[in-house]
Amino acid sequence: MYKFISKLILLVVVSCSLSAVAAPIETFKFDSPETEKVFHKLSEELRCLVCQNQNIAESNADLAKDLRLEIYTMLTQGKTEDEIVEFMVDRYGDYVLYRPPFKPMTWLLWFGPAIVFIIGLVFVVRFMKSQNMNRQTESLSEEDIERIKNLHAEQDK
Repeated sequence: MYKFISKLILLVVVSCSLSAVAAPIETFKFDSPETEKVFHKLSEELRCLVCQNQNIAESNADLAKDLRLEIYTMLTQGKTEDEIVEFMVDRYGDYVLYRPPFKPMTWLLWFGPAIVFIIGLVFVVRFMKSQNMNRQTESLSEEDIERIKNLHAEQDK
């Protein structure tokens, strides 16, 4: 009986704590399914500026809520997807886009990971070669080294 009551109390505590974590979901009424698709597409493509690597569709931050409302308002005013993206970029910069445009200011974003990978690969290859050379010389005895020198000397004659 005691185990049943303790499990029941645990279940009540867990269910109450989970309801405190749940966030309210905004509901928007759209004129057409196409407009709703554009809203969801933009919400998933635009980055939340205060969250770490979340789009505004996933974020519960106040700014993300404001941006979702702004997108909805602009869509109801008849703005196109490109006009909304242009407005967001003008206001918040290229950082608001998950896929920033390819221009001189964003070259580091596009090529940075590849450059870091190549530099890391060069260092790893150099390190591996130096480890291999050290291991070869350590495994040879004095006698073996002397024999190799004699063979090289004979070959040079």
